[in-house]
Amino acid sequence: MIPVKSKKGRKGEESRKRLLKAAANEFAIKGFHKTKVSDIVKRAGLTQPSFYLYFQSKEAIFEELITDFHSRIRTLTESLLLDNGLHTKDVSKRVLSAVETVFQCLAEDKNVTKIGVFLNPEAKQMKKDLAAVLKENLEAEQRLGYFDSELDTETVAECLIGMIVHVTDSFLLTGMKAPENLAAEVVNLFIYGMLPKGRDVK
Repeated sequence: MIPVKSKKGRKGEESRKRLLKAAANEFAIKGFHKTKVSDIVKRAGLTQPSFYLYFQSKEAIFEELITDFHSRIRTLTESLLLDNGLHTKDVSKRVLSAVETVFQCLAEDKNVTKIGVFLNPEAKQMKKDLAAVLKENLEAEQRLGYFDSELDTETVAECLIGMIVHVTDSFLLTGMKAPENLAAEVVNLFIYGMLPKGRDVK
C-alpha cells in the first residue's frame, strides 16, 4: 500500500515505523474493528494528522502489516530449500536449522505474527500459498534423495504448516517455549516419529 504522502528524511521514516509498530500492538490486542486511528497515534506518540501523511486509513496500515508479513514469510520459506550434495547425516541438522529459522522469524514481532496468521481475513489463503511453496521445496528435496520417495509431499507440507501455526499460537506467542525448543520438538516428531528408537511400524 502506497502512503498518501511521503516525508523525506530519517525523522519521517522513524515516525512511519512507530505508527506501524503501534498499529500492530493495537490490532493484536483489540482486533481490527475495535482499534481506532486515535488509539494508534496515541500509542505512537504522534498526532492524528501525522497518521494521514503516511496512511490513507486504518485499513491501509492493517493491509500493509499483513502484506509485508506474508511477503517475508513466503521469501523465507522459498529460501529454506536444502542444497544439493548434502551428506545424509547433515539433512536432519539442516531441517532443524530451517524450522528454527521460521520460528525465530515468527517470534521477532509477536504482534505482527498474530495479525498475519490469526487476524488476517486472508489467512487461509496465505497458509495454502505457503504450503504450496513448501510442497515444491519438498519435491525438489525428494528428487535429491533426502526424503522417502513415497512421501506425499502435499500432505507433509499441509501437516507442517498446520503444526507450525498451532504450536505458534499455543507456545510461541504465549512465551511458553522458545523457537529452538519448538523447532527441536517438531523436527524430532517429523524425522523420527513417535515410536521408540529402533522400532518400525509393521
